[in-house]
Amino acid sequence: MAPTGSRRTAGPDTAAGKRQPTTAPPGSGSYGQDLFEPEHPEEAERIDAAALVYDPFTTRRLRALGVGPDSRCLDVGAGTGTLVRWLLDEAGAAEVVALDRDTSGLAALAGPRVRLVDADLRDESLDLGGFDLIHARFVLMHLPERRRLVSRLAGWLNPGGWLVLGDAVEMPNPLDASSAYRRTMDAMWEALRSTIGADTSSVPAYPHFLREEGLQQVAAELFCPPLVPGGPLARFWSETWDRMRPALEETGRVDSSVIDDALAYLASPEAAELGPGMVTAWGQRP
Repeated sequence: MAPTGSRRTAGPDTAAGKRQPTTAPPGSGSYGQDLFEPEHPEEAERIDAAALVYDPFTTRRLRALGVGPDSRCLDVGAGTGTLVRWLLDEAGAAEVVALDRDTSGLAALAGPRVRLVDADLRDESLDLGGFDLIHARFVLMHLPERRRLVSRLAGWLNPGGWLVLGDAVEMPNPLDASSAYRRTMDAMWEALRSTIGADTSSVPAYPHFLREEGLQQVAAELFCPPLVPGGPLARFWSETWDRMRPALEETGRVDSSVIDDALAYLASPEAAELGPGMVTAWGQRP
């Protein structure tokens, strides 16, 4: 899962259908290179489908934390710029830095209050200054160095600044291990791990990570959006699985017919699932 605001997260991805070289260690690929290449004609549409679901939840949290005029904000993995636009137009931020490995799709937003930075979050030479808000959604889960990067992001906070992290957590039905939906979802997580090193197992520990960085007012919440046939989230998963077909089949968990059944199920009135949720954790620099 690499949605919302992250057409090309400041880290990993891989063009669907590409294979890792046989000499590459498992999980050494990158988002945007080995899965979900940003140049794909349907990539922006895929990401925006998830943004429709998660943006309202994220913006409510940012507003509750007091993000507004005079704020200098960093959006990590800015993607198609939906949150950058909100920070500018709705929150009235003084400046927004949009960090991504590819910001070409955000050129129309460039201006006195927007700075576009094409870079990898893992680049040790990266120096962007201090921020009153740093937001990263569905980014760290795709980066094996996630714990070190939490420290790095926390270090960029101004006094009183907020770090807000959002990533996925799986909510599997313990009574369902063999349906086409479950097998395809499980194959997806395995393919993400083996290809680009994605891992959601540490996401519930994010509040602890923020506390370890000395942040205060640490808290977290879980949002599980409805997964309904024909809805934007169902479209996101359908497009994701269709794009990942070769990688899904490589896991040995599914074949093409199982994937087809899972896609048909997502579009069917019979679909009834609690899809993956999103944990949002936040903390403030004293």
